[in-house]
Amino acid sequence: MSLQTDVFEILLGDEHLMSSLFTASEIALADKGMAALKGDRLDVLVGGLGLGYTASAVLADERVHALDVVDLLEPVIRWHREGLVPMKTALADNPKCRLVQGDFFTLATSQEGFDAECRGRRYDAILIDIDHTPERLLHGGSQGFYTTEALGAVQRFLKPGGIVGLWSDEAPDDAITSLLASAFGEAWAEPVVFENPLQDGREVTQAVYLGRKI
Repeated sequence: MSLQTDVFEILLGDEHLMSSLFTASEIALADKGMAALKGDRLDVLVGGLGLGYTASAVLADERVHALDVVDLLEPVIRWHREGLVPMKTALADNPKCRLVQGDFFTLATSQEGFDAECRGRRYDAILIDIDHTPERLLHGGSQGFYTTEALGAVQRFLKPGGIVGLWSDEAPDDAITSLLASAFGEAWAEPVVFENPLQDGREVTQAVYLGRKI
């Protein structure tokens, strides 16, 4: 089957990280996370850069004051700086956006937090697009993160009313929603439905999970 378009993919060994052919749920992570926030001059952190669709959708919200994007893989950040991704250097050139090489999960459990220049900096939203699901981990670095205690600890780096969002490539799961509810004052799941062009338009359902610091 020919789609008559260039498709960009990121692989880590045998693991499929992201494809430019399927971006609806990555964009929805940003759109639904930002829609849950009030106010302006919002500071946002995205865990996982990939091809940049979540970060780009965050920056499309005019209320965003600053965006930090943390990615483990230096080559992925370099591809954005060199324009080797579909959006070229749009993220790297945006003065609101800072691309940071680092392990999101290590930083999330540290005392210093995500900003080396501002210890304990708090954000309005922390949006995480790294693992396939909390049960299907990309690598060992996130082992132990998806617990009530670890997710609750992330609230140290959230402003009051702030949002944590989780991307999942599977349909909403009540167990994951309950996990977020055990860590946050409010939690819910948002299904994301889109057509798969490789399977004659068959619908695919993925999910965005959101938790709010009360």
